[in-house]
Amino acid sequence: MSIKPVVALIGRPNVGKSTLFNQFTKSRQALVADLSGLTRDRQYGDATYEDKSFIVVDTGGIGEADDGSGNIDDYMSEQSHTAIHEADIIVFVVDARAGMIGADAEIGKFLHTLGKPVYVVANKVDGVHEAAPAEFYALGLGEPYPMAASHGRGVGNLLEVLTADMPEQENIVEPNGLKLAIIGRPNVGKSTLVNRLLGEDRVVVFDMPGTTRDSIYIPLSA
Repeated sequence: MSIKPVVALIGRPNVGKSTLFNQFTKSRQALVADLSGLTRDRQYGDATYEDKSFIVVDTGGIGEADDGSGNIDDYMSEQSHTAIHEADIIVFVVDARAGMIGADAEIGKFLHTLGKPVYVVANKVDGVHEAAPAEFYALGLGEPYPMAASHGRGVGNLLEVLTADMPEQENIVEPNGLKLAIIGRPNVGKSTLVNRLLGEDRVVVFDMPGTTRDSIYIPLSA
């Protein structure tokens, strides 16, 4: 069985990571809205481009409110860091409309220390000057790839670069097992139960109704 490379989408909240995730997976698996912090847990999906397959991971974002105080932004940040360490390739998504801010620079400094391939995507270029993405050269992570993910502009170019060194995938064995849904009212402990079953802090648990927003698919082996 071939092992698929893992590509993690990293960046501040509300820069378009979930939109790019849906473009990669050709799905609407991740919730998308103009609301900061909509995604909170890691979301995994399968992506294929020209007979090359990989796993893409959406994350809730590394925000400016991560201060170690135990707020929900800290838990979201932990999920992002887990995805970073799992990944073979990192796609660092930034907001071309907002320009580069301090949080982007801090994330960039951290990514420099990892020794992993990092690709900077300057998203939301629709409606901004064509030179706007050049600002992100200052991150020192190479050429920024301009993109308007909501319209699919630039997605193909990025996929071509990401998959250039990936082998063509053959004999991929898809899991064929029982599917279990855990449902219930908000704030009754569904995420806590999932984490206990998995034996890890896989989904964010916080004493606030509606903490989990996406439906999350998670493989479980007995």
